Amino acid sequence: MPKGLQGKMYYSISEVAEMVGVVPYVLRFWEKEFPHIKPRKNRAGNRTYQAKDIQRIMQIKRLLYEQGFTIEGARNFLKKEGKQVTENSSAERTRALLHEIRLELEDILKLFS
Repeated sequence: MPKGLQGKMYYSISEVAEMVGVVPYVLRFWEKEFPHIKPRKNRAGNRTYQAKDIQRIMQIKRLLYEQGFTIEGARNFLKKEGKQVTENSSAERTRALLHEIRLELEDILKLFS
């Protein structure tokens, strides 16, 4: 979890900008460029960020500022990363299902022996 999170559920754009070390207009720009950043808006129309949003923003900042990615490159990296996470969780579900099937087959074999 990012430093500076005080255990609140929602953070304002100025709080997030200060935590991450960018100015608020950079966050608004990144929102347009990265579909991965989707802050909610409160009744007054102000952006409210959750911890998962802040983690994603910090990841984007690292990609752009520290690792030298272009915006398009960072967007593609995050898209690929999302696919990989989906594939990994799918593989884990498949392994678990196969394990269950194996156990059931072993039980069936015991019935016939």
